[in-house]
Amino acid sequence: MGRRTITVHHVRAVLAGAARGGIDTVPLLQEAQIPPLLLGDDRARITPAQFARLFRALYRTTQDEFLGLSAVPSRPGTFAMMCHASLGCRDLGSAVERAATFYGLFPGGPELLLEVAGAEARFTVRNDFARDEERFLTECVLAIWHRLSSWLIGRRIPLAYAAFAYPPPPHEAEYEILFDCPVRFGADRTGAAFDAHWLTAPLVRDEAALDAMLRRAPFDLLSRPEYGTTVAEQVRRALAGQLRTSPRLPALGEVAARLAVSPATLRRRLRQEGTSFQQLKDHVRRDAAIAGLAEGTEPIAELAARLGFSEDTAFHRAFRRWTGTTPGAYRIASGG
Repeated sequence: MGRRTITVHHVRAVLAGAARGGIDTVPLLQEAQIPPLLLGDDRARITPAQFARLFRALYRTTQDEFLGLSAVPSRPGTFAMMCHASLGCRDLGSAVERAATFYGLFPGGPELLLEVAGAEARFTVRNDFARDEERFLTECVLAIWHRLSSWLIGRRIPLAYAAFAYPPPPHEAEYEILFDCPVRFGADRTGAAFDAHWLTAPLVRDEAALDAMLRRAPFDLLSRPEYGTTVAEQVRRALAGQLRTSPRLPALGEVAARLAVSPATLRRRLRQEGTSFQQLKDHVRRDAAIAGLAEGTEPIAELAARLGFSEDTAFHRAFRRWTGTTPGAYRIASGG
């Protein structure tokens, strides 16, 4: 419980390449236990486990590491070979340069570049992609690059910002969650910036660790870890932890005391991060409800009580507001 759910916009995007290639996506959704009807509702969300099953089903079906999202496919094993080629570098900067050079050997895919200007380094995707699925691929490339780089040096690399060379999509709020940094749209080039001193960090992984990581890649690299670097994440973690043991979520004052700030300061900091205490409570309950319905067998009435709803009808109303469907319909469609 407590893991973030995934917007339906990402489900549509990851399916777009397969659909464009003439693949029937309904069996893939059914294999992932994702109700196909959810794709028609912009409010719908799925669990990380459902998205992982869909990702693996697409990978197996397309035999393409880009999942059909690029004009040119990437053969299975390409990413692993790039990782092995980069592992022998002396530092992160050399590894990123080698990775960009490696993918440059395969025209038609993302064109990667590491730029350094003073104290700022920026990893960019130089392509001017127009289709939504290609843009989604560049976002995946940036996220995987960031998590892989952090994994290689054994430390999380804070991003200064992520920039995208296209207008903000309807689900733009998801981007700060995905990249854990300020986000800009309408930029001249898509990329992510960070302090250049990280480029001198030595690589700390060996072949055995790489082999273990590759058995879980690339989805584990796409799954955003909870870094706990923002106030909203610290509040979310406190709320999710409490919900594991009690249906009563702590009040704002209780959470503020745990974080050693005043309630007014906590409200202000959450507002500065674009959220509120009530919104975080709703999201924690929403994600726990979706996970319980999709992955568990707990009766809906018991699930509602465990999540702090005094009446089934209140839970039904909240779940429909969150997802556009009822708890019962979601569970049946998910095979739960």
